[in-house]
Amino acid sequence: MIVEWEEYKKIVEKLAIQIHNNYRPTVLVGIMRGAAPIIDILSRILKIPIAYIVIQSYSGKGIEDKQGQLMFAREISSLASDKDFKKVLLIDDLSDTGLTLNKSIEWLKNYGPTKNFIEDVKTACLWKKKSSTFEPDFCSVRLNSDPWIVQPTEHYEELSIEDIIKKNK
Repeated sequence: MIVEWEEYKKIVEKLAIQIHNNYRPTVLVGIMRGAAPIIDILSRILKIPIAYIVIQSYSGKGIEDKQGQLMFAREISSLASDKDFKKVLLIDDLSDTGLTLNKSIEWLKNYGPTKNFIEDVKTACLWKKKSSTFEPDFCSVRLNSDPWIVQPTEHYEELSIEDIIKKNK
């Protein structure tokens, strides 16, 4: 399933409307890298500070396409103040298996600098795949299958800087 920018923006805007109508988060926490463009747009629409958590899934050699053990960065990256973490909206691009969102909630609630300020954590994503066991609080598209989703920024992974230089001469 290839998602173009226009469709992507509409899906993010739909998510913004759902959030606006049902929740008043005090900070948006994005799971990197998938949530980066989403929270950029949402923070501009909703006028809310943002934070990032970086997670990497390590599967080992030969099983790169499988969900592996999650490794969290040591720190949240944010200029939001501690009090902004009262009502957290945790955002990822999609709920594939649900593991990343579940583990991220657990990690966030135990993260030293902000754990005493968090009163509520809700979740949001653009897509929820059929086989996902996680039920996000907000979701733009609930899929009836488990397609591979190619988002508008992903084609850059296949390009080298030399390709981009050639293209832009």
